[in-house]
This record gives sequence, C-alpha cells and structure tokens, in this order.
Amino acid sequence: MHFDSRTQAALREVGVDTEQIREASDLVAEAVAEDADALAAFFADGGTFYSDMEMAHSSDEIQQHVVDHVDLYTHGASMRGYLQFDSWGVPVEGGRILSDDVVELTLGPTVHDRVRFARDPDAL
Repeated sequence: MHFDSRTQAALREVGVDTEQIREASDLVAEAVAEDADALAAFFADGGTFYSDMEMAHSSDEIQQHVVDHVDLYTHGASMRGYLQFDSWGVPVEGGRILSDDVVELTLGPTVHDRVRFARDPDAL
C-alpha cells in the first residue's frame, strides 16, 4: 500500500476505511504509472531537447542536450529511472507532465534538482 502507517492511521481516524485507503493507494499508483508512460513517450524518439538545468560550465539559462533515451519504472507512488544523454546520464527520482510541450524530471546525483525539458527552447 502506498500510504505509510501514520498516514493510514490518520485516514482511519477521520473515517476512511481500509478498503477506501487501498482504493486511493491504487489510484495513486495508477497515476504514477501513467505519468511514467507519458514521460517515456515524450523522450521516446530521443534527439535534441532543451532544459533549464543549471550547468557548472555554462552561464546560459537554456541548455541543449542530445537525449539517447529515458528508462523509467514505478513502484507504488515512486518513479525512478535513468536519463541517458549522448555522453553522460543521470538518475531520475520523479517526474511530471507540465504541458504537452514541457515535462519536469527530478534528477538525482550530480544534478540534484527539478529540471524542465522541452523540444522547443521557447517553451521553457
């Protein structure tokens, strides 16, 4: 179940029964899986993407990246994976769809930030 034991206890205390908690947990897991599928589709063709990632070697507000692929998996409310650029990669610790043109990934070690990506730099 997605909710930790304290959250489950609090939900029960306000009148939510175990079956409703389980149903809500399932809905959260489904929503995360749908987002992971949509994010994978966004990056599916690879190629050039633009981001608002802060990079130590650049003073530009918008960065250009060649993306090879993204590999995402889910477990309950968690989304994890790996974003592979042409010459380096970074763990993905979460993500969401902001619009048809822009997505946001929470990137792990080496970046440690939420980063927006788009095919068109003007979308950022």
